[in-house]
Amino acid sequence: MQNAVVSHFLKWVWTARASERAAAAGALARAYVNSTLPFEDRCAAEAALTLLLDDTSSKVRQSMADALSMSHHAPIQIIAALASDVPEVANLILARSPLLTDADLIDRVATGQKATQEMIADRASVSMPVAAAIAELGEVEACALLLSNIGADIASLSFRRMAERFGHVPSVREALIADARLPADCRHMLLVKIGEALRTAPLVLALMGAARAERITRDACIKASLTLIEGTKAEEHAALVEHLRLRGDLTTSFLIRTVAHGKIDFFGTSLLVLTRQSEQRIRALLGSGTDVALQALFRSAGLTEATHAVILRALKIWREVANGKRIAGVQEVSWLMLKEVGGQRAEGDVATLVKSIHLEALRENARGHALAIAAA
Repeated sequence: MQNAVVSHFLKWVWTARASERAAAAGALARAYVNSTLPFEDRCAAEAALTLLLDDTSSKVRQSMADALSMSHHAPIQIIAALASDVPEVANLILARSPLLTDADLIDRVATGQKATQEMIADRASVSMPVAAAIAELGEVEACALLLSNIGADIASLSFRRMAERFGHVPSVREALIADARLPADCRHMLLVKIGEALRTAPLVLALMGAARAERITRDACIKASLTLIEGTKAEEHAALVEHLRLRGDLTTSFLIRTVAHGKIDFFGTSLLVLTRQSEQRIRALLGSGTDVALQALFRSAGLTEATHAVILRALKIWREVANGKRIAGVQEVSWLMLKEVGGQRAEGDVATLVKSIHLEALRENARGHALAIAAA
């Protein structure tokens, strides 16, 4: 390519039709990024491309954007101008260009339209700061695209912000729940949102009434929370406990349920948060501590005297299971806890709670047995 060629091109381009100008602009841009041009020719081509930014037809600029969008060597001033062009031009750059910095992308997330946010969320690679901007400022569609993008690096805080902002939107909620990176406290937040949606659904209210719908959804959330603990990594237990505590869900009844269901590690983390004692001490007490030492620990955590006996009974059984001295499940443990408070005829809040845990375990085991028979 010679300067004379570029000069001829610039004289011709202003009289050519828009479709011809677009084709020529694309060819010139591809020559710039794909060819090893002498320095003078490269400067001439860059000058011509810069001048073409003023073309009245967006098709010309779109053709340039298509050719330059994936290049690491495109002229930065041209990329910046194209990124601020009309959507059909800018979107090609926003979706592809490696020359746009995080600051560029974050600025456009904050000031751009919904389509701009979507293009950035769907880039092949989205950094953690850009993902954070989308989580904080993006429309619901951009957040849904971000969650479906395997190339997006999303921080735990960004997951929480999307759960807080759009957890009530089915598409976002489903994408969040399906993401293995979602922190446990966010999963619980979404479970609560699902429960709230069901509780206030007109059909549910019509069929059950407000009081029964409230009770059933509350029980369902508790069961779902227990199931959630099973799939939560030990290092996330503290965050989940703190989340439950701040919501007011880390109740005595919930802690008794966790012990009955054998979630001893989670129970230990709860005691760690509630008592601020050392992890080493709490683990030692749960593993081999005396009743007196454990009761002192329970009092420090705010657990009333009435709960101590059933918790101690459950801990002893789960210790034996862990040491290979006994085979037992929730049904057996809850039955022995119930015996500790006087059996089926016992009354009082703790007895009622343990009785309900035992009945749930009976139903769950019977359901599993029936399904196994049906599958045989």
